[in-house]
Amino acid sequence: MADMHATHPRGGLYFEDFEVGRVFRHRLTRTVSQMDNLLFSSLTLNPQPLHIDAHFCATETEWGQPLMNSLFTLGLLIGISVNDTTLGTTIANLGMSEVKFPAPLFEGDTVSATTEVTAKRASKSRPDAGLIEFLHRAFKQDGTLVAECRRTAFMRRRPLATTAV
Repeated sequence: MADMHATHPRGGLYFEDFEVGRVFRHRLTRTVSQMDNLLFSSLTLNPQPLHIDAHFCATETEWGQPLMNSLFTLGLLIGISVNDTTLGTTIANLGMSEVKFPAPLFEGDTVSATTEVTAKRASKSRPDAGLIEFLHRAFKQDGTLVAECRRTAFMRRRPLATTAV
């Protein structure tokens, strides 16, 4: 019989391990750089000068400097959460909603993140899986909220688990 408290060998939590209301304060943080912004924008074929042209930003925007690409910020936010939550146990991401960027993020800012479990239910079609809804939030070093989103993940159930939720 499977150990009902063991994490996945890679460290991720199984469906049964998540409790609605639990908040993870992730240990990993990341200082974002100009290279992150340039590389991500280039890899995604996004020529927006708001992200890659310092002169444009200094002379034609209210920010005076390039903004971090919002999709990079979103990816970083979710990426920071993986080690503490879903490493090796996610089957698939099913969707993201209510994505918001309430304050700007600039190169040199350091991002930290939290994840709250807001809902869970067993899969109706797969007894080996369940759905978890997360509310991810990213903050810069002064505590300002810079991004948040709801994400629904299709998660593995613990092997041999028969517990109904």
